[in-house]
Amino acid sequence: MGELSKLPNIGKVLENQLNDVGINTVDDLIDHGSKEAWLKIKEVDDSACLNRLMALEGAIQNIRWHNLSDEDKDDLRSFYDSQKE
Repeated sequence: MGELSKLPNIGKVLENQLNDVGINTVDDLIDHGSKEAWLKIKEVDDSACLNRLMALEGAIQNIRWHNLSDEDKDDLRSFYDSQKE
């Protein structure tokens, strides 16, 4: 396992998905942001869910996604819902 799996919320599967879409380092993930990274994953894995989006944001903030602020969670939920339309 590589650099990304050292972040909270990033396991082997999610790290492989990130690598598959060209996100290979922590800096790559930060530069893309959770929403863009999630959209890239969604293109190759239609099962990408809200929890995965929150996991990516938590990884960027270096916290477990459960500990994201309510404001961040609401923002990510709104973004996720907008992608289903």
